[in-house]
Amino acid sequence: MRYRDEFGKSYSEDSFQDKFLKLLYGTIIGRILVKPLTHPFVSKIGGRLLNLRLSACLIPGFIRKNHIDMEEYEEAVYRSYNDFFIRKIQPGCRPINENPDVFISPCDGKLSVFSIKEDGIFKIKNSVYTVQSLLRDKKLAKKYEGGYCFLIRLTVDNYHHFCYVDHGEKTKNRYIPGIFHTVNPAALDFAKVYKENSRAYTMIKTEHFGDVVQMEVGAMMVGRIVNYHEKTAVHKGEEKGYFEFGGSTVIVFVECGQVDVRPDVLKNMEDGYETLVKMGEAMAYRKEATGTASV
Repeated sequence: MRYRDEFGKSYSEDSFQDKFLKLLYGTIIGRILVKPLTHPFVSKIGGRLLNLRLSACLIPGFIRKNHIDMEEYEEAVYRSYNDFFIRKIQPGCRPINENPDVFISPCDGKLSVFSIKEDGIFKIKNSVYTVQSLLRDKKLAKKYEGGYCFLIRLTVDNYHHFCYVDHGEKTKNRYIPGIFHTVNPAALDFAKVYKENSRAYTMIKTEHFGDVVQMEVGAMMVGRIVNYHEKTAVHKGEEKGYFEFGGSTVIVFVECGQVDVRPDVLKNMEDGYETLVKMGEAMAYRKEATGTASV
């Protein structure tokens, strides 16, 4: 995996999990073996096991292996592994950039940005997608032609809560059932992960960035996407929901002419790197305000 932080420092690493997933998705036998693991039933069983009290014994090893700074999180007694996985961050550890010209990341993760062509097509690695194939709504998808797709990939070490990107009015949540591929890049060349996986989304009529679609995508061993609100007024930085165990992804669609993406993010994309971001940090800036907004 290749990614850069906000200071331009590059990282390149392949964990045991990365290598294992490359082996599974990169061979015919591996893809045969992985097929049953993507079934919703398997993720549901996995979720139940990780809700057992016995699963709490996995927590100390996970913290050490993934170098998680627990001082960032609220002190608590975790009754299960999943209880730990949805832990809450300490107040102030994810400050929200309140500048109205700043388009923030809704979560922690590794950011990629893709331009959406006039026909609604965009490409992630070697897989071609359309906005319509993700939203399953032709009329709504049309709004995002010429815009941007922001894709924030969460890994197991990330904080798995997510927030709203701006003030506005949200529609009701739409849930699209599907399977549960891993969102690890190892799978992206062999499966249309974001089209096939279970996902939920809402459209937000934002105050500063037009009509934005915010979508949460489940992944292998993610048994549940939790969204707190249905149709209502929302606020920038307000918690929207969380994922239970596993890697996962948040996708944000923005209309044409609304934002300019951070230049370093675009440069990283050209060089083949994702960009590390945290909830509340800038991903882009309001179009007419470019050059005046502060990170």
